[in-house]
Amino acid sequence: MSEIPKTYSPPSGDACARANGVSLPGGRVDLRRISAEDRCRFTELAAASSELHRPWISLPITPDGFDRYLARFDQDTAVGFVVCLRGNPTDLVGFVTIKRIEYAPYWKGVLGYGAFVPWHGRGYMTEGVALAVRYGFERLGLHRLEADIEPENMVAQNLAENVGLRREGFSPGLIRIGGVWRDFERWAIIAESMN
Repeated sequence: MSEIPKTYSPPSGDACARANGVSLPGGRVDLRRISAEDRCRFTELAAASSELHRPWISLPITPDGFDRYLARFDQDTAVGFVVCLRGNPTDLVGFVTIKRIEYAPYWKGVLGYGAFVPWHGRGYMTEGVALAVRYGFERLGLHRLEADIEPENMVAQNLAENVGLRREGFSPGLIRIGGVWRDFERWAIIAESMN
C-alpha cells in the first residue's frame, strides 16, 4: 500500500484545503495524523479528560504510554489522527482512529473517537469524525467503516448518527474492558452512502 499522506485533502474543487490540514466546507477543524510531536499535549489533555472518557476509553497519560499508543498506528492496519482547531495544529480538540483495517475481501476499518476537555460538546468532533470517514473511503479505499459503541454512550451514538453511520445490531459481551465483558451496539457506514 502506498504512503498515507500526513493530511487528508478531499478531491473536490471546494475542499477548503488549509496549510495545517484540511476541512470540510464551512468546517472549524482540521484532521492530521498523530505524531511524536503531540506527546506532551496529547497526554496532558488525555489526563484532564479521563473522567469524561471513563469507562469507555483509556488513553495514554504518560510519555511511555503515548509512545506505545503511537506505535500501534502502522499506517497499514491502523491510522491515528488528531482533530485540531482550524489554523492551529497544536490545539487538539480530540482524536480519531481507524483500526483493524482489512482489505480484500472486506475493505473495512473500525472507527474510534473522543473529544478532549474543554472542547467536548461543541460539535468539533462531529466535523473531525466526518473528515476521518471521508479519509477512510477516499484515501484508504475502504468500502465500510464500523464503530462499536456501548449502549449507554449516547454522546458517541449521536455523533455516529450525525456523520451518517447507522445502527446495525447489538453484540452482547463483545469487548472486555476493565475485566468486564461489555455489550456493544454495532454502527456502520458504507462508501456508497457518501454520494
